[in-house]
Amino acid sequence: MAAKFKKTAKKTSGKTRSAGAAGKGAGAQEQAERLSKTLSESAQQIWLAGVGAFGRAQAEGTKLFEGLVKEGLNLEQTARKFTGGQAGALRDVVESKVGQARERATDTWDRLEKVFEERVQRALVKLGVPGRDDLAELSERVDALTAELRRQGGGAAPARKPAKKAAKPAAAAKPAKAKAPRKAVAKPKPPVAP
Repeated sequence: MAAKFKKTAKKTSGKTRSAGAAGKGAGAQEQAERLSKTLSESAQQIWLAGVGAFGRAQAEGTKLFEGLVKEGLNLEQTARKFTGGQAGALRDVVESKVGQARERATDTWDRLEKVFEERVQRALVKLGVPGRDDLAELSERVDALTAELRRQGGGAAPARKPAKKAAKPAAAAKPAKAKAPRKAVAKPKPPVAP
């Protein structure tokens, strides 16, 4: 990759020198475009290499573990043939080696997983996707507002918006009829989602 960059730089610098004073502006623009394209391609290749390494580590970690288990079984069988009573001690040694290998593979896997998660999180933040903490904070705020509304309402039905009064000029000319007072009817409260 560095060799490719050097070759591109040599080509562009040779063309710039031969172009002369009149073509320096166009040559510099051309060189900047090539450099930008090269850097973009390099960044893409680095990203793909990282993803490939992650996949390979995942596949090889499992293969390594399975290979160590098989090797441990072979060693155990060989040891039983030759030593009989010492197989228990050998099994302990093999198990400890397998345990160490498992720990190393797990540590490597955990580190790769953490790096991958961090990169994905950074990408999501750049895209403006809310995270777990943001959603938890929003949920807490909604719960607090709901509790405040219940406290202020005192158990009464939610307040309605006042109806808009329409100005009717003809209504003023008519005599007002006396209406009987209406009794308030309690409406059932809608269930509140938790």
